[in-house]
Amino acid sequence: METNPLIEYFNLILPLSDEEAAFVQKVYKERRIKKRQFILQEGDVCRHGTFVVEGCFRMYLVDTNGKEHNLQFAVENWWVGDVGSFFADQPSKLFVEAIENSVILQINKQDQLKMFVEYPKFNRIFRVLSENAMVGLQRRVLQNISSTAEERYMDFVERYPQFFNRISNVQIASYLGVTPEFLSKIRNRMTKS
Repeated sequence: METNPLIEYFNLILPLSDEEAAFVQKVYKERRIKKRQFILQEGDVCRHGTFVVEGCFRMYLVDTNGKEHNLQFAVENWWVGDVGSFFADQPSKLFVEAIENSVILQINKQDQLKMFVEYPKFNRIFRVLSENAMVGLQRRVLQNISSTAEERYMDFVERYPQFFNRISNVQIASYLGVTPEFLSKIRNRMTKS
C-alpha cells in the first residue's frame, strides 16, 4: 500500500496495521488550499480535523476592536483547527488561514469517531497528541504571564526555527503579544549583542 505523510506521522507514535493504514487512506481527504484562503472562519462550525502535509497556516482571533491575535501557526506534520468547535458543534470564534499555498488532509467528525471505535489504537495516538498539545498550551500560558517579551521571542526562535522564513514579523509579533515595532527593537538589540 502506498504510504502518505499522515500514516508515517502516526507510525512514529504507534505503528499502524495495514488495515488501520487503509482506513486512514480512506477517511482523510486531501485538499489543496491557496495562500490567504480560509479553512475556518469565525461563526462557522469547525467540521474537520486538519493535518498539514505542505504549507503554513495561522489560527487567529479578531477582537472587538478589529485587532488580530495569532494563537497558533501550523506547518508540515502539524494539526490546526478549533478543537472546541469541532467536538461541541459550536460556532467558532477563530479563523484558520493559509499563509502559503498548502496541502492538507482532513477528516470529518463522524469518521474520526468511527476511527476511535473501530480502531482503538487511534484513541492512544490522539491521547498522545492531546497531551502534547496541553503541555504546549500550558507552557505558552505560563510564558505569557511570567516572561518578558524578549524571553518569549527567544523561546519562539529556539522552539520554532522552521517559521522564520515563512511567517512575517507582524504575524510573529501578534503571536507574542507585542507590536511589530517593539519586536523590531528586540531583534535589533539581539543582533547588537
